Parts: sequence; C-alpha cells; structure tokens
Amino acid sequence: MSYKIFANHAHVFPDYLRPEGTVEKLIELMDECEIDKAVCFAPFEGNFTFRGYEDVHNEFLAEKIAGNDRLVGFGTLDFDRDDLEKQVDDVVSYGFKGIKIHPAYQEINIMGEKAQRVYKAAEEKGLFLSFHTGIHWHRIADYNTLLYDEIAFNFPNLKFSMEHFGGYHFFREALGVLVNNKRRDPKTVYAGWTTMAMNDKNGLADNWSHTDEELLTLVNQTGKDIHIFGLDYPYNDAQETKDAIKRIQSLDLPENTKEAILGGNLARVLGIDL
Repeated sequence: MSYKIFANHAHVFPDYLRPEGTVEKLIELMDECEIDKAVCFAPFEGNFTFRGYEDVHNEFLAEKIAGNDRLVGFGTLDFDRDDLEKQVDDVVSYGFKGIKIHPAYQEINIMGEKAQRVYKAAEEKGLFLSFHTGIHWHRIADYNTLLYDEIAFNFPNLKFSMEHFGGYHFFREALGVLVNNKRRDPKTVYAGWTTMAMNDKNGLADNWSHTDEELLTLVNQTGKDIHIFGLDYPYNDAQETKDAIKRIQSLDLPENTKEAILGGNLARVLGIDL
C-alpha cells in the first residue's frame, strides 16, 4: 500500500553554510523518496554568527520556501536575546507553523524562565514545538527527558513533539512521558519517529537505535494518533530515509496506523491538507 508522506524535521541551510543541506537538495530527496510534503526548520542563529555571517535564520527560510506548497516552515529562536515574545511573534508573521528547539545545542534549561516564556507565547499563538530529545553533549540536567512531562503539565494546551523519543539512552523515560499524557484530548505530546536506527555499522546499538519491539510497544501503549515521521535531513541521506520509510511500512501494525505515522498525524496537528 502506498501512503501520502508528510515528514517532519528537515534542517535546511543556505548553500554557503551547508551545500548538501539546501532546500533544493531537500526537494531532490523528497522526490527520490516519494515524500509529498515536509516541515523545514530554519537554521539556528549560531550557524550564521559563528561563521561571521549576518544572522538571517528565519528570514532565510521564509524567502526560500515562499510559494512552495510542499514545504512548511518552523522558525528558530535566539535564547541569548531577551525579546523572546517578539521572536515568537516574528515566527507567526512569517507564516510558520511551529518552532524547533534543540535544548542541548542551544544550551538552555527546558524548564528555565526563558524557555517557559516561549512556551506561554507559543501556546497562545497555537504554534507546534519540535524538541530534540536524547544525548547531545550538554549537561543532561538541563534537558532531562522526564522534564517534558513538566512542560505538558504546566502548559496543557501546548502541542509539541519529542523527536527521537529519547534516543537509545532515554527511550523508557520518553515512553513514560508519552503514556502519562496519552489521555489528553486533543493530543498535545507527540513522538517524533526521527532516526530510529536499528544499530551501528558494527552491529551494536548507536545513540538513536530502537528495536522493532520498542517501536511496537510505543504504539501499543500510546495509540496511533501521536506518532510523527521525521527525516533529520541532511544528516540522513536518501537511502537512510528510504530505509526508515520501509521499516515503518514493514512493522506489524494496521495500515491506518502506518498511514497516520507517515503523514496523517502531522497533517492533522498542523492543519495541513495532505
């Protein structure tokens, strides 16, 4: 059975920052992998300033995807600035549907004062947040997986995804958060099926490995409506993306569940026709 695929989690860049990660290359990957639509994340501001370029992270994305109905934009924020509410307003003004937050890369505490200001503003504006979860070489206390339950509790109308659902190291904690919030109606806490590898080249688990048993348990314990397929483009190439899609299609799940994971859930939560 073929499905309309709407994928989350594509990082895009100007060609002078990452030539293999441009919008044009993303479209090529989508065509090769038969992906209908994708959510694009604006680069983080540090990608520009660290290399001495002018910071135009959200402006860049808005310009690059303007008029392209296959691509949906998510903005990013500069947490070193204090005008966070204005930055959230700017994300809305560009027509973006959400915000990508990478707590470890951005070195923020996800229950810190600045982060909570962003959640409040995003909740009021109806924006969807995609969080990186799992190990990423910053103090774990700042992005402990169980803290996502605190976000859900304190901001009950905020919709967000836990990308990688904790990775290899924190899968059980992510599962606990997802199960603890599964009775919400409408759904607010989503599992990002992004880079769910089986193992590394040596046959052992890598940082993002999940077994078929874990994936099936995740669906069994939470239902079919909170799962969102993600690319992690350009860090996963076309073959890795095809393998991920094939893996989902091969799982012992009902066809309507696979359809929901590969695009239906994301389209519903973002209000996008697929």
